[in-house]
Amino acid sequence: MQEGTLDHVMLRVEDLDASLEWYTTHLGYEEKGRWEADTFTNVFLGPPDVAEAGALLELTYNHDGRSYDMGDGWGHIAVRVQDVADAYETLMEEGVTDYRDPESCGGSYAFVTDPDGHEIELVERAVGARWSLDHTMVRVEDLETAVGYYVRALGYQETGRWEADTFANFFLDHPEAAPETMSLEVTYNYDGRSYELGDAWGHIAVRAEDLEAYWATLMDRESTDYRDPESCGFNYAFTKDPDGHEIEVVER
Repeated sequence: MQEGTLDHVMLRVEDLDASLEWYTTHLGYEEKGRWEADTFTNVFLGPPDVAEAGALLELTYNHDGRSYDMGDGWGHIAVRVQDVADAYETLMEEGVTDYRDPESCGGSYAFVTDPDGHEIELVERAVGARWSLDHTMVRVEDLETAVGYYVRALGYQETGRWEADTFANFFLDHPEAAPETMSLEVTYNYDGRSYELGDAWGHIAVRAEDLEAYWATLMDRESTDYRDPESCGFNYAFTKDPDGHEIEVVER
């Protein structure tokens, strides 16, 4: 395990059974773990053959039956396939909701949505289990500040970028991350727009060998003290990036 690499991404859902059926049926995910609390349930999912360095999907269901605002500060998760067109066609035959087909994306990727409207990108990769998490995308209002934070606080480096006429995508990874590790995609739109985070997306999580020691490092690097280890029963902790995206720290 490389400390600081991405461990999971959390999404909130309104019908846990429907969401579990969708991910297990269409992406072949299996339940990797579950945490039942008085007011909520967390379920961790991933492909049966997900790599040890691979990230999981955490679905959170709050027992009070609340609804969620999707917002636009978070964009999507991306899953790996060998052939985008073939994977997309299979999902369409299974009745999955189409969002952007391969043709509209130049043939190199596509998008579908899950029952809660979370966007899922299909990307072709030669590494990693089929349907495993490839990256998660967040939108930022100040590119230099956002990238600088992840470089300074988490020790990430730029591993790729895609610049278009109206936006830029930057991919960030820990320099010692395994190829199967999930990446972070930072999207910056040139028109200077602002974003609403909403509450349908929860957080990304990074791995620590020693929770308290890693938390102290983050504080030394001037990361935001949002929920320290003590306030979380020394089981985990939360910080935030400059745009307010929550980052959980977990021991693995």
